[in-house]
Amino acid sequence: MKHLTVITTGGTIDKVYFDAKSDYQVGAPQIGEILAQLGVAFEFEVVPVLRKDSLEMTDEDRSAIRRAIEQQPHRHVLITHGTDTMVDTARVLAGIPGKTIVLTGALNPARFQGSDAVFNVGCAVGAVQSLGDGVWIAMNGRIWDPAHVRKNRSANRFEEID
Repeated sequence: MKHLTVITTGGTIDKVYFDAKSDYQVGAPQIGEILAQLGVAFEFEVVPVLRKDSLEMTDEDRSAIRRAIEQQPHRHVLITHGTDTMVDTARVLAGIPGKTIVLTGALNPARFQGSDAVFNVGCAVGAVQSLGDGVWIAMNGRIWDPAHVRKNRSANRFEEID
């Protein structure tokens, strides 16, 4: 892989404290800074599409994400996304020809000590380079088929389903 297109949509990975009440807001995309700090050996471009919590995403938002991917000239696409509806978006993206698409996010904001963001991004970068065309989810140290995974909110992790 020589080039990675990164589509950002918001979600916990980009959340920051907003005020003294500890309210969170989705901030600027963090992945460009993460990739630069890791010293990756490929070119990347960050394409912000949304800045939303995934629970607030609409069908129109998912269509905008799909259009943004279809317009990209490069094969490898990584999407940062909120974890609550990541599977829903992944299923909407199925069938885009000639693309390897991997969605990832974080259960804790990237700016926080102990966040899973860097680990998940690293896993997603490895996945997008080694998988074939299609749509995948990289979370909790595993690569998931969106047709066979869900987020278990009570356990705060992804798990396989039939």
